[in-house]
Amino acid sequence: MAYRKIIQVGDPLLREISQPVEKVDDEIVTLLDDMKETVEKAEGAGLAAVQIGVLKRVFVINVEEGYFEFINPQIVKQAGSQKGKEGCLSVQHKVGIVERPNKVVVKALDRNGKAFKLTAYGFAAKAVCHEYDHLEGILYTDKALSIEASDQ
Repeated sequence: MAYRKIIQVGDPLLREISQPVEKVDDEIVTLLDDMKETVEKAEGAGLAAVQIGVLKRVFVINVEEGYFEFINPQIVKQAGSQKGKEGCLSVQHKVGIVERPNKVVVKALDRNGKAFKLTAYGFAAKAVCHEYDHLEGILYTDKALSIEASDQ
């Protein structure tokens, strides 16, 4: 595992649409391992591959319920609504109020290429939506109802 540099807002890569993973292989497993080390070291709730310069449809979340990896995720159901503060490892020193679903159902592949479905609620649902947006070239600041300075 290796820590990878997190790219910052202003880098045009963050606005690109990530490409599907064609095959879950050793390269993808190494990417997932590096993403885990990076998100843990950065003390983040999630990280998309594009944030470390890899335009692949891969993200991880690190939330109270556990650590989860998603390859080629699809959000298949959303319900409810929640508003709350969000930050981003690629948008330092700012937080914003963002409205997100309170529940999401996601289909994806795991690191073994096996399909799974996960239902996430509350903060975990927010983290899934935030990271999924990265795969579409969207930052939370695009959806924020308000943005303010932060020391994080």
